Amino acid sequence: MKDCVVRFLPDEKEARVPAGETLLKAAEAAGVYVNSVCGGDGLCGKCRLIIREGEVKSRPTALLDRDEIRNGYVLACESQVLGDLRVEIPPETRLTGRPAFTGEEALRFGRVSPLRKGKVYAFDPLSRKIFLSLPPANMADNLSDLDRVYREVARQRSDPVMQTGLATVRMLSGLLRGGNFEVTATLGQRGKTVEVVQFEPGNTSTRNYGVAVDIGTTTIVANLLDLASGEVASRQATYNSQIRFGEDVITRILYAQEEPDGREKLHDSVVTDINDLINAMVEESGISLHDVTYVVAAGNTTMIHILHDLEIANIRKDPYIPAASTVPVIRAAEAGLSINGRGLLCCLPGVGAFVGSDVTADVICAGMDESEELSLLFDLGTNGEVVLGNADWLICCSASAGPAFEGGGLKCGIRATDGAIERVAVNLEGKLAYKVIGKSRPRGICGSGLIDLAAELFKTGWLDRAGRFVRETANSRVREGENGPELIVVPAEKTATGREITVSEGDLAIFIRSKGAIYTAAEALLNRVGCSFQQVKRVYISGGFGNYVDVGNAIAIGLLPDLPLDRFHFIGNGSLNGSRMCLASREALEAAEAVASRMTYFDLSTDAKFMGDFTSSLFLPHTDMEKFPSVAKMLKMSPSVTAKGRRE
Repeated sequence: MKDCVVRFLPDEKEARVPAGETLLKAAEAAGVYVNSVCGGDGLCGKCRLIIREGEVKSRPTALLDRDEIRNGYVLACESQVLGDLRVEIPPETRLTGRPAFTGEEALRFGRVSPLRKGKVYAFDPLSRKIFLSLPPANMADNLSDLDRVYREVARQRSDPVMQTGLATVRMLSGLLRGGNFEVTATLGQRGKTVEVVQFEPGNTSTRNYGVAVDIGTTTIVANLLDLASGEVASRQATYNSQIRFGEDVITRILYAQEEPDGREKLHDSVVTDINDLINAMVEESGISLHDVTYVVAAGNTTMIHILHDLEIANIRKDPYIPAASTVPVIRAAEAGLSINGRGLLCCLPGVGAFVGSDVTADVICAGMDESEELSLLFDLGTNGEVVLGNADWLICCSASAGPAFEGGGLKCGIRATDGAIERVAVNLEGKLAYKVIGKSRPRGICGSGLIDLAAELFKTGWLDRAGRFVRETANSRVREGENGPELIVVPAEKTATGREITVSEGDLAIFIRSKGAIYTAAEALLNRVGCSFQQVKRVYISGGFGNYVDVGNAIAIGLLPDLPLDRFHFIGNGSLNGSRMCLASREALEAAEAVASRMTYFDLSTDAKFMGDFTSSLFLPHTDMEKFPSVAKMLKMSPSVTAKGRRE
């Protein structure tokens, strides 16, 4: 079988693949990102490419219209290479912002809102450098070199168990005698033990840094902390490049099972992303990688397993048992992270297969574990988790919301990046206004924009309660598309791609299922413990996507419970903030371990009522309007909607 050269434009990258290979595999071989929500199953229609030269064999698909096919569009996963090719990746298929974000974009994904009430954890970082000026050995004081170090450390700190690796002990005697018995010891927390990670000549106690990382399914965010002062020295964020293997964790697990070296590729991908972030922060701060001695990470269970290259197949198989809910502290180099060669990696503890350490971080970030009030937490991201409880008890669950909140599964849905419509309003005259992230023309609509759009169309009578367009009201913008009625949000001449941005009834149905899953999950937890939404005094919203949700609109469509707005609080990226808290405080890490150990996981598949309640939630806002009294009241009033944004 002959090899074919496939060149991808505009990157000018190429790969040599055997004839018959798919374009999606060719792109992967060339190191080129191609958007593929479904992981190559031909279901999402996101992996659109344009054939400029050469021939491919493509399977018929309803995901491309006639004009697109005439203009050379194909789906990468459904098209086989027949010979040498020149292929263009159109804007809607590219992943803009693939390199590490800087400035406002990094802040957007890593924004935190410190709301914690009660105990403030003492600054006591997991890695600390101590300068030791030791008395030289003599006949009256003949302790060994290592015991001499331990004695001096004990005078400054109270650590019941200490250990030192052989490689570190080997270098100690020479350092002491070559440096007048003055050294700096780096102490790293390793479970319940404190390890002397390294010795350095002289006083380097002010040069000690750690990295806090949120490993999200869609984005990875990192902060560089000065462990001498506790200050954040640098921030960076990037898209998780595993996206090219699948939009959600289940698709990636399947990729690991079905593809040769699939798990290794997933592992290498996330390690490369984290190392890129660390290198960027180190360069920006003017320090050395040698000065970075500790990494604390949080993420869902699958992401943490992939980071450690653990078996992930069982996470999606009944009875859904992960290899470990809490992974022991290891050398960061064992996972492939490029920091100090003897630096340590600690991942926060998770609860189970579908509630990971990111949720544990959310809880301690919000302070739910210390509050006497009943609180509810929603982690809104690619995966949806819900936690209910207070200082006495905590119960959690995972809601199969799908990737709709990140723009996945929708024809014009995109992530929250440049060109994404993040705010929408419709006024009484039927004028639609929108606000775009960044300064570019719109490229698509992200989760917060879709919440606004659905709510505004519903409040102004353009959508009925089943999520169908009301032609009498929205007739000027609604047309019959190839997949049913669709609304033109932005005409082609006003977009960055030259393609219309539309939302169809099919898109809305996917979105309504997602919002229904989140609401019903929270309802199931309350039913389980015999409480009602009205008893909830505080509702926390976490996640990069959750930062930008309009709570009023989220209530209007039935995503969030109908409670007074002052009960809702945004905590931003709780996973990152919780990791940072634990990196800076051993006490905070102990709190995270306690939270994970006492949080009860409730499997919604065992709840006999869940499916019936979920079906009832597949309306705007719900089948039972008594659960949404403020929305019922609003619908009887004349809507008055104002918004800042671009108007058509």
